This record gives sequence, structure tokens and C-alpha cells, in this order.
Amino acid sequence: MIKISKAPFSKYTLQLAVILSIGFFSACSSDSADKTLPILGHREAVERVVDGETVVDTFYHQIPDFAFINQDSQQVTQETVAGKIYVTDFFFTSCPSICPKMKSQMLRVYEKFKDNPNVVILSHSIDPQHDTVAVLRDYADRLNVQTNKWHFLTGDKDNIYAMALQYFTGVQEDAQAEGGFAHSGDFMLVDQNRHIRGHYHGTEQEDVDRLMKDMDVLLKEKQNGQK
Repeated sequence: MIKISKAPFSKYTLQLAVILSIGFFSACSSDSADKTLPILGHREAVERVVDGETVVDTFYHQIPDFAFINQDSQQVTQETVAGKIYVTDFFFTSCPSICPKMKSQMLRVYEKFKDNPNVVILSHSIDPQHDTVAVLRDYADRLNVQTNKWHFLTGDKDNIYAMALQYFTGVQEDAQAEGGFAHSGDFMLVDQNRHIRGHYHGTEQEDVDRLMKDMDVLLKEKQNGQK
């Protein structure tokens, strides 16, 4: 069971900076043609004895199992993304501020990779009371996207908010925020092992350009059977 933090939204930024610094430190040396992406988040070294010798295995932060409902009333779980890389974000359909910019940028990602069977997009609504299946269906139709490629997800609110923390991004209800919710505009890139490999500003074209280049890197890594 995922525990939901009660920390204010402003604290998420600090927590995220500390967590991501672990991964970005190792990314500084990845400017070559053989670029690799860091695995973000905490890691744990576990010792075990094999044939009388002590070996150390490193376990990285992994997105836990999940279950949400998409715009076609289909259940979306970890099995939906098994063996694939995916991009994810958190939004709400009535968002009057950053969400339209995020979705215009995510459409660029969708258009580039829509014919690649190894890529999926997951967008989680942080206002599930309003964003029913029917509302998400209409939203997807207006964007003219395929369900099997881009899933707009709704479900239990606590589970969605807890899942946001697993991606190291913050969401919360906020009466002072536009639309009544405060959330990050980040896109997160996740590999086939459910390890987070990058955070990107989803409202900035240049950063989304970087995301798409990193997706190419990750797809090549997947093809080569790395990580």
C-alpha cells in the first residue's frame, strides 16, 4: 500500500530537487554518442552470498503496481506498459492554466511515437470527481488520439495522488490555485522496468525536445537489452 504524504505542495519541489540530484549527477558525463540516461530516485545496495562470495545487488526505485480506468472504461495496469517505455503526467480537464500547454506539447510526443508499439502515454487526472470516463472520452476525442497509445486515467483520488509521489511530482487540492488544484507541469519518462529515467518541463518546447531525444536513447537501450 502506498502511503500518501501530507506535506504541503511547496515541499514537493525541495524533495524532488534532492531526489533528482542523485540521478542528474550521473547524467553529466552523457554527452557522447553513447549517451545513457540515469535512473532517478533512491537506490539500495543489498548483499547476498553466492558460491561462498559476497555480491552486492543495487535495487532502484520502481513504480509500484497500479490500476486505473481509461477513457474507454478499460482497466490500465502495470501490465499495460509491460516491456514498453512510457511518458506520464498529471493534469485535469478543466485546468485553465498550464494543462493546455502541457497537452499541446504531449501531442508532439504522441505524433512522433504514435506508430511505435513500444511507447505508451499515461495522463492521470487529479480531479477524478469531475473527470469521469465520459469526460475523458470527450477530451481524448477532441485531441484525436488513439486509446491504445494515450490513456487518460481516472480512479480513486487517494491512489492517484499517492501515485504522483511515486513519480516524484506533487499534486494537491488548493483553493487559491487556478481551477482549484496545484500540480507540477512535469513529464516523466519511465523505462520498461518501471524505473524513472527523466523529468522534463511539459510546458517548454525545448525541454520536450530533450524528452523525445531521450526517448530515442531509451528505445535503443531497450533494443540492446540494457538496464
